[in-house]
Amino acid sequence: MDELLSVKNLKKYFPGPKRLLGGIKHHVRAVDDISFHIRPGETLGLVGESGCGKSTIGRLLLRLISPTAGSIFFRGDRIHTLNRRAMRPYRKHLQIIFQDPYSSLNPRMMVKDIIGEGLKRTTRISAIERRERVLDIMEKVGLRPEQYSRYPHEFSGGQRQRICIARAIVMNPALVVADEPVSALDVSIQAQVINLLERLREELNLSYLFISHDLSVVEHISDRIAVMYLGKIVEMADRNQLYNDPQHPYTIALLSALPLPQVGRKKKRIILHGDIPSPLNPPSGCRFHTRCSRATGICRDSEPELKEGDTGHFIACHGN
Repeated sequence: MDELLSVKNLKKYFPGPKRLLGGIKHHVRAVDDISFHIRPGETLGLVGESGCGKSTIGRLLLRLISPTAGSIFFRGDRIHTLNRRAMRPYRKHLQIIFQDPYSSLNPRMMVKDIIGEGLKRTTRISAIERRERVLDIMEKVGLRPEQYSRYPHEFSGGQRQRICIARAIVMNPALVVADEPVSALDVSIQAQVINLLERLREELNLSYLFISHDLSVVEHISDRIAVMYLGKIVEMADRNQLYNDPQHPYTIALLSALPLPQVGRKKKRIILHGDIPSPLNPPSGCRFHTRCSRATGICRDSEPELKEGDTGHFIACHGN
């Protein structure tokens, strides 16, 4: 199957604190040499602790920020070197759903304008056609026609996130970056939004990069899953492979925290000791070795490559 989006050796370094006499001492290595791809109609889940670089990857794919190094290809086209003007034709194909459904909406704009703004700026359809398109999308995401001329503050959190979803899909995009789209919602509403995203994927043939720290949510919606730690992908595999046979010590520790649905059944909880190292000055060798119970000398001295073990199962660990 052809790749919809491909990332190769992607890096993003942010300037760190300046020296006393000028100059930058260190850079924050938010994303450090990452490669992956997303196929048409596929959902790739991206998980990891806060601050590991998940959201930065999403913004890099949409060119909301520019990469320090590496390549981004969309349908075979190189987009990482394009300026703002050259990126315009790709904007309608690449959309995002932000984490906070309130701060990402303009409180002074009505729903009709929030959802229809992209159509107004990038198409030449009439106002009547635009209204029909907006109403159709509102129906798809579970909003009523009488809410067409309301403002964001008149909606609940779940309804506001539906507005954000409608704004993202109204352009018929190929890829949607969902950046923690349910973390700010109640658990009961989370299930509704996840089911909505899955239904829209089937109806509109969407692909998702689904960013989350909630392993249960990621398991439910993803086809493949990539696990990040301190700017690196440490494991990537098919959903069933990853949850049934995790290989990297970090992935194993994360999955050990998931509660079991069976009453009375227990499993061993793996506690990671120590804090996450600073991305300003990451450890040498494997970045996880300072918290890994399996670490040996080679882990401290040599950085492991992300290599394929079983078919489609990639692990960055010297012990595998």
